[in-house]
Amino acid sequence: MDTPMLSRRGFTAAALAFPLIANGSTRSGSPSSPAGLSGAIGPVLTGLYADPHIVRFGDRYYIYPTTDGQRWMSTSFKCFSSSDLVNWKDEGVILDLAEVAWAETKAWAPAAARGPDGRYYFYFTAQDRIGVAVSDSPTGPFRDALGKPLIERNQFETYPIDPMVFADDDGERYLYFGNGRCIAVRLKPNMIEIDEPTARDITPESPTTEYREGAFMLRRGDTYHLSWSVNDTRSPDYQVHAATSDSPFGPFTVADNVPVLFRDGVTRGPAHHSIARLPGEDRWVICFHRFAVPGGDGMNRETCLAPLTFDEEGRMQRVDLSALRGA
Repeated sequence: MDTPMLSRRGFTAAALAFPLIANGSTRSGSPSSPAGLSGAIGPVLTGLYADPHIVRFGDRYYIYPTTDGQRWMSTSFKCFSSSDLVNWKDEGVILDLAEVAWAETKAWAPAAARGPDGRYYFYFTAQDRIGVAVSDSPTGPFRDALGKPLIERNQFETYPIDPMVFADDDGERYLYFGNGRCIAVRLKPNMIEIDEPTARDITPESPTTEYREGAFMLRRGDTYHLSWSVNDTRSPDYQVHAATSDSPFGPFTVADNVPVLFRDGVTRGPAHHSIARLPGEDRWVICFHRFAVPGGDGMNRETCLAPLTFDEEGRMQRVDLSALRGA
């Protein structure tokens, strides 16, 4: 897919008003300052990690990534936590596929959510299927909740990878997943079963984009924002597009200012993202991977963070990656 380069969109400094942060160090303020970013930073995790899912539980942020650098054959999941989005603590392995009866490898692209029972649910890809695990803590250890996949191969008309959970304001929770086509389905209140009759294909249909994988859903006001990755993860032009709707099930209108993330400077392949809102404010951060610098590729990636802003029409603005530097 040939994607035209778009003009770079700057951030509104007054809207962000955060301590100046560059290359993972705080130049003003302190770790106790309000969490946030004035520009893109990365890598924020030490080592090779991809497909990061960022979420806030309580007063901390958590990143749940794919452990990279193993030719997509990783066998366990780790978690990292932070109070300020800058200093990240390695919480260690939270789920090992050695303890999952139905899978041995391909531990990819997880997501985590808190259930109505106060416990934490971990949705993960393994062996080309989607599983769910549960823990009393966001840092695990997590145990397989079903003893079998939550989503099986060929259960839906999509390659079942890249789960993402969205909790709406009314308490309903939805699971989004798929490669090639995007499927949305309601989760039952127990968080370990899907309400299969509600499942539908919500893939945005537009000549200006394609849907590859890595769906993410957020709600801002009354608008639902679906964003996803375009192109192959091995391509330097791996990127993020977005669309909006008045329903978590769509239909979705593709924004005319895409891509949201696109290669720039030393940054190649910036996609498979997730988004978190800073508590109590209309401030957002986007977490994504890029080819590791130097010498990375679609199997050797690193995790970065950047502010995410919206324009006056409520569309996600393109993220400025020009300041991201190499290692």
